Amino acid sequence: MKNIAVLGCTGSIGRQTLDIVRSNPDKYRITGLSCGSRVTELVGLSREFSCKNVGVYDKTKYTELKALVPNANAFCGDDALTAVIDGADTVVIAVVGMIGLKAVLYALEKGKAIALANKESLVAGGSIVTERLKHGGKLYPVDSEHSAVWQCLQGEKDFSRIILTASGGPFYFAPQSELYSVTPEQAVKHPNWSMGQKISVDSATMMNKGLEIIEARWLFNTTDIDYVIHPESVVHSMVEFRDGSIKAQAGFPDMRLPIQYALSYPEHSYRNFTPLSLPMELRFLPPDENKFPAPKLAKQAIVAGGNSAAVLNAANEAAVALFLQRKIAFTDIVRIVEDALSAEPHCEVKTADEVFATHNRVYDQIYLKYRGR
Repeated sequence: MKNIAVLGCTGSIGRQTLDIVRSNPDKYRITGLSCGSRVTELVGLSREFSCKNVGVYDKTKYTELKALVPNANAFCGDDALTAVIDGADTVVIAVVGMIGLKAVLYALEKGKAIALANKESLVAGGSIVTERLKHGGKLYPVDSEHSAVWQCLQGEKDFSRIILTASGGPFYFAPQSELYSVTPEQAVKHPNWSMGQKISVDSATMMNKGLEIIEARWLFNTTDIDYVIHPESVVHSMVEFRDGSIKAQAGFPDMRLPIQYALSYPEHSYRNFTPLSLPMELRFLPPDENKFPAPKLAKQAIVAGGNSAAVLNAANEAAVALFLQRKIAFTDIVRIVEDALSAEPHCEVKTADEVFATHNRVYDQIYLKYRGR
């Protein structure tokens, strides 16, 4: 029986994680739950799973939470990301944004196994996280692409490159002239996956693939990373080996598969799944980095090192927030990121505090510049 804490339990990944727990009551027990602000949903889940450690990141919601769960251990703010994991063996970190880095570092310090669904912690703080990993804890990827690479590398020692797949989002086939007028409602409608708003917009701009390239650099200790457009989202990624052979991991586009593998590793536990309908047509198409330059910016950030990835991440986070608030156009998102990378002085970041300082400065500069529109 594994004890599981889920940070971000009311989001898409958190809810699907809890579906897996419901289906495997003999394998998993929920010992900690936290959310951003959805207290009512959190309380309902805590009662369903008899969970005594609960937290809400929004401090203004703490009084409400405490009143609804008087017999539980209730936390708020940063404690909602740390204290709730103390009774767990495995921590599913599914929060969105840089706050995930705090949870990752704390969980590793406590020697926990992490099922990681938070991109920003590795994108902005990859060198710090990998250094902390040397002293204890484990990190298992939950993103379908990185889980696919991880599965392809089981039993292998050497490889020549990683090939991530990208659906292309909702606008790969759209004329470039139409992108300026894309609305938030259009951008969050991913053709294959059910995801939160921020990650859906990232997929639409292809920034999501850029962030995944940076993540893969840290997860698999390589810069030999390419990507290909695969609209069907059936092959989740591939690994090419030095003899020219390629291994691919495929499956129905369902995030429960990579979530469950991170929880059950090294086993492929039984799951009631939707089988692929074979034969099927699978397309692998070239990226269009003129229309979608975000992955190219991510590769440039890897080469530049230092604070570049943290700047890219912060600028993108601010720009996506502004777009969702209709303050900027869809095509402004990546332009703002590119401008930030050019304007921000390059420097090394060696501590989590330096990463957060970079993030907050860049985010605030961009957000304050455009929010009055």
